[in-house]
Parts: sequence; structure tokens; C-alpha cells
Amino acid sequence: MKANRREWMTGVAALAISSIPLKGFAAVIAPKLPIKAKPLPLSDVRLTASDYATAVEVNVDYLMSLSPDRFLHNFRKYAGLEPKAPIYGGWESDTIAGHTLGHYMTALVLAWQQTGNPECRRRADYIVDELALCQAQRSDGYIGALGRKTKDGKVVDGQEIFPEVMRGEIKSGGFDLNGSWSPLYTVHKYFAGLLDIHSAWGNAKALEVVIGLGGYFEKVFAALDDKQMQELLGCEYGGLNESYAELYAQTGDLRWLKVAERIYDKRVLDPLVAQEDKLSNFHANTQVPKLIGLARIHELTGKDEPGRAARFFWERVTQHHSYVIGGNADREYFFEPDNIALHLTESTCEHCNTYNMLKLTRQLYSWQPDGALFDYYERAHLNHVMSAQNPHTGGFTYMTPMMSGAPRGYSQPGEEAFWCCVGSGMESHSKHGDSIYWQGDDTLFVNLFIPSKAEWKAKGVALTLATEYPFKPEVGVTLDSVNNGKFTLALRIPAWAKDRALVSVNGAPVPANAVNGYAVIDRRWKKGDTIALTLPLDLRFEAAAGSQDVVAVLRGPLVMAADLGPAEMEFTGVEPAMVGDNPLAAFAPIVSDRPRFQTRGVTRPGDLNFVPFYSQYDRRSAVYFKRFSEAGWKSEEASFLAEQARQKDIAARSIDVMHLGEMQPERDHNLTSEISYPVSYRGRNGRDARSGGYFEFTMKVKPGPLLLLQATYWGSERSRVFDIFVDGTKVVTQKLDNDTPGKFMDVDYPLPEALTKGKTAVKVRVVPHDRSSAGPIFGMRLFTAKPAAAK
Repeated sequence: MKANRREWMTGVAALAISSIPLKGFAAVIAPKLPIKAKPLPLSDVRLTASDYATAVEVNVDYLMSLSPDRFLHNFRKYAGLEPKAPIYGGWESDTIAGHTLGHYMTALVLAWQQTGNPECRRRADYIVDELALCQAQRSDGYIGALGRKTKDGKVVDGQEIFPEVMRGEIKSGGFDLNGSWSPLYTVHKYFAGLLDIHSAWGNAKALEVVIGLGGYFEKVFAALDDKQMQELLGCEYGGLNESYAELYAQTGDLRWLKVAERIYDKRVLDPLVAQEDKLSNFHANTQVPKLIGLARIHELTGKDEPGRAARFFWERVTQHHSYVIGGNADREYFFEPDNIALHLTESTCEHCNTYNMLKLTRQLYSWQPDGALFDYYERAHLNHVMSAQNPHTGGFTYMTPMMSGAPRGYSQPGEEAFWCCVGSGMESHSKHGDSIYWQGDDTLFVNLFIPSKAEWKAKGVALTLATEYPFKPEVGVTLDSVNNGKFTLALRIPAWAKDRALVSVNGAPVPANAVNGYAVIDRRWKKGDTIALTLPLDLRFEAAAGSQDVVAVLRGPLVMAADLGPAEMEFTGVEPAMVGDNPLAAFAPIVSDRPRFQTRGVTRPGDLNFVPFYSQYDRRSAVYFKRFSEAGWKSEEASFLAEQARQKDIAARSIDVMHLGEMQPERDHNLTSEISYPVSYRGRNGRDARSGGYFEFTMKVKPGPLLLLQATYWGSERSRVFDIFVDGTKVVTQKLDNDTPGKFMDVDYPLPEALTKGKTAVKVRVVPHDRSSAGPIFGMRLFTAKPAAAK
């Protein structure tokens, strides 16, 4: 009865959400298409030779190279059991330890489903057995590897923070909770991995462990009043609401749904329910899982508000906050909508954000099939996710830079980085077959054109999809077997193809007029039938939101990038620009197995080769280009190149840069603080300190000429006074009082040679005067003075 009830509630949810007309979606589903859909099981899809298949193969090798016992080190240690292997380094040796094991469990499940590799399932079951042993040893339902940093710098069992929380002792700056790094985010990863193992093959012990863990945190939350709960939820908690909702789905126990609904961050989610975009200055990946959780609650309850919020969020992020590759956010934060052109930096497009946005896309599609959802999915999957794994090493990116000339930084398996994006990368590259085919009633949707074989067991259909898309325009589908011949095949026609797609069955043309983004073919099929789809792959420009004069180049779904040379070589050129009334006419194709073009006379400072962006693993790229007319370029050239040269010069002389108010840079620079808070203003993140407080961090120095410490302030700041110290010596007393209204300003402080001589690093400390504030400071930089200025 529980299963039937869940199916019924899912139907209610689909009907509820289908009535929401939002930009980019059909308000009413045409009768030819089913009202909802679900993907073919991943185990029924097998990839054939392509870059996607290679990515899975490389990733499975990486998963097999990892040691479950090293991930389990802290779980056993904190449970009073002897660890079986030394702990991993990087984040796994910090207070966020354990988050990677959650991702690893899910990745093993997906890899087993995608490839059938039995070792993946064996390892997952082994991990469950170990966690069950740790839970039994603790006896209160808790399991955990997360730590807590004490005042003397030691890392101890993080469980001790939760009794404090239950007493109302909640201290958090957004990513820390009583000395632990985003602990509920880490707990969510445990939940998700265990629930995935139970769902995949019915491991009952995995569900028992989750129920015990769920009960432990149910008690933690029950001890808090609503105000305390909101204070707690101000610290990143991942998709813990989704986990509790899924626990309800797998058990039918309403107590878990009640917890899921209480894990609701009003500050972020209330505006989204009200259909208001107030995302600017919020940490992006902290928010996306909350909406995935709301979407799951909507599916299970049929309540309208959670579904409306999830859909509104998706539309705002994909249409107003995303770069051309489908990623979002600059230095991990959302900024004002439609301002992409102002945020082309080296720290854009965190992979975790897109990993989660694709999960949300799948949820929305299951409620109401619409090709617009998979136009975004394909864009982000092909250009961002596929760029985030280096198939030569198996490493993953954290950020994917949109700044011209910036290299990608990939994790190196031997370095044990274990960033959050290493964890989400493990999952993303275990499952490239999971969204190709979807089923709904008597309809089979083909949403992604990835070489593969699939079985649609509900209809007794087996098929093969063969293609070199997106390099070549032809996609072929062959029906290898058909038991029940009458069904509908829906081929996605991307919006960029407009009315130029061609479809044929057994060589005979059929209408390709798109219905909600699909060419719909309804007929009685037989074994051996072939379907051919041809899509136009012309070059086109896409303007960056915020400026029609900043453009990227696409070919079909593929983002094309200018190749600026190998990553290991320093990029010394200026940011390239495009000049002319019709620059695309000057793109000449180069003979190659992949699309490659050379510009002739339209790019400055010289001609460039354009290649698929995602494959620039060890190369530097330019994705966005300022565009000028011939007349406009002549008047702008001098100032444009001078500004580019100034920025390059500052970057070349920089020794260290501190992005204040941002999680990872502050951790990398060992920031400590009291009565100090991260702030965001006009799309820039920073940090202040209030009276009686301070913030302090480490910056690198090097011997040589005079060093300058540069701080960035908002020029319209109201009156405030504070001191800046370097290794305990006061460098300056800074006064701010509406110095340069309406814009940011940089202030340089020369550092006496005695402060840096013989050192590799210094501590910078910022202290407000009594009854005043320090900053906000929107970043600090240490760089060498020009020789002339050093005299």
C-alpha cells in the first residue's frame, strides 16, 4: 500500500506543477506527449565508444584506486575502533572529513549500474558493514568522521558539537558550526550514499544505518525552537531536507517527512516561494541542494509551494545567472541577474553547482517533459561536466574559468585533494547514460545524442544510437528488437535548430515539427527500423547577459573556444577581441576529426584557432570576446589594450591574492577572526570586523624589491577607522569616509623591507578602532612595486 500511495502522490505532484506557466516552458502539454516521465534504468543503458564512455572508464579506474578503509579511518577512530588504514589528506584530514565517502558510495552505485562492475557493489556493501559496526559501537545512532577544531588547533570528534547545539549554543559564520566545517552538509552525504545503496539493490543494513542516523538528528532538531532552527540552518546543510524526504519515500514513515519539511531556510527559500530573485550574494552551491530537497518534498506530498519554488529557481539560474557553458556563480557566489559580462573571472563555474543543477533539471523534467529542460541539460553536461574531468589523469576541476588565458586546475590523484568537486566529479562521471532515454506511458524520449545501446523493457524494445554528434550532424537510431510494435518515439529537437532539423524513418522523410521540443513519431515499429535525425551545426554568437558586445561562439550545443596555448606556459598575451560587422564569416574550417576553425583578420591581436571548449584540458582558452565594429575598434583600441595590460601587469607582479569573504580562499590562507563577518556588495565578496573584533590571515611574500599590500574598498563607505598590521607591526591607520563615491577603490600600502626580509609568509591582521568597524575589505593583494616606484 505504501508504494501505491507514493505513486499516487507523485501523480498529484505532476498535475500540480504542470499548471505553472513559466518562461521557457510550454504552459500546456500537448496531447501527443505524456504528462510525466522517468529515465530508463541506468543498468539498461550501455555506452559505446565516445568521449562519454572514456570518461566513465577513466572514472571507474579512479574509484578502484581509492581505499574505502582510508575514507573510513575517522569513522572507526571516533567510534573507538582501530582504523584499518591511514586517513587521506586534503579535505579528508580537515573537519569536513567524511563528505567524500558519501560521494564515493553514490559513485560506486552509479558505476555498478552503468557498467555492471561487481567490485563496485562489493565495495559499497563493505562500507555499509563498516558503518553499521561503527554505529553499533557508538550505540546512539550516530556515525561520523567529521571533526571539530579546538582552540589549540587539534581536530577531535565532531559529534561533541551537537549536544551544544541542542542547548542552543549555535555559533556559525555560514560555513563553520561550533568549530566544525559545514557538518550537516557532510551528514547529508552519508545519508545520500546509504540511501542510494539501499535503493539500488535492497541492502537492508544500509537502511538500518540511515534510520539510526536520522533518529539521532531528529532529536537534535527537536531540541530547537524555530528561531534556533533558523540560526542552525544559516550554516550550510547540503540537501539534508532531500535525504529526510527520501528516507520517508523508502520507509513510508511520516516522521521523516516532518523533519524534511522543518529543514527549511526561510531567508533563502521564502523569496523563491514568492517568485522573487534575491539570489545575489548567496553562496551558490549551498542553495541548489535546498531546492532539490523542496522538489522531492513536492513530489511526495503534492504541495504546490515547494514545486513552484524549485521551478522558479531553475528558471532564474539557467536563464539569468548562467554562463555559456551552463555553469553559474563567480568565486562560488551568485551575483546580480543578467550580469555575466561583468563576471568573467578565473573562479567561475564551480562543478558542484552544475552537478546539482542537472539533478534538479531531471526532477523538473520528470514532472513535465519539455525539450527546453534538456536543451539546458545538454549544454551544461557537454560543456561543463565533460570539461571538469581530465581523462588523461582522472582528476577533477573545482572551478572552470571563463577569464581568457586562465588555466583549469585539476586535482591530481596522488595529492589527495578531495575537494567537494572531486566528490561530485566521482558521481558525474559514473553515469553518463542516465539521462539519454526517458519513458512515459507509450512514449520513448531520446533526450541526449550519446552513442549507446538501451533496453526499454516495458515495451520489449532494444535499440542502438550511433552518432558522432556534436562533431557531425547525423544521429542514427536502429531498433534491434521489438516485441510490442506500437509506441511513440520522441526525438528532442534543440531550440537552436529552429525549423531546420530533418527526420526520416527507413530513409523516408517524416514531419519534424517540434511538439514541446520533440519530433514525435507514432507508428507500429518493427525490428530493423532506422530513424535518422540531422541537426544544423552552424556557428553562431551568443551574447553574455549584461552586454550585447560580449559574445561567445557556439556550434550546435558545443561551445567553441580560442586556443591560447598550453597550460604549463604562462599566458602573456592580452584578452582577444573580435572586430568587424560579420566576424563569423571569417571563420575558416580546418580539416580535422573534430570541429576546428581558424579566424582570418577578425580577431585581435591576431588570428586564432577555435576548438571545442570542453576538450581544452591542458590548454588555456578564451570563451568570451568583446566585439567591436571597425570604427569602434579604432577609438577603443588604445584604452582597451592599456586596461588589459594594466590588469596583466598587476597579475604578473602579484605574489598572493586573498579573496576575503569566500570559503575556500579563507581556509587556504588560515583566516581566524572574532566578531567578523563575510559580506557581499555589488557582486563582490569581502569581510568586515566590528568593534572588539579582528580578522587575520597568512599571505605569501618573497625577497626582492619593495612589496605593496593592496586593499580594495567600496568608495562610498561611511566613516570608519581601523588599523592594518603585518606580523604585529602597524602598517597604517586607514580612514574611510565616502572617498570615491559610486565605485570600488584600491589603496596601496608600501611594506618596509624589514617586515618581509628572510620570510616566505606574513600575517596580516585588521583591527577596528573602538566603536568603529574595519572595512569591509573586498580582497587584498601582495605584489611587487614597479622598479621606478621602488626607488
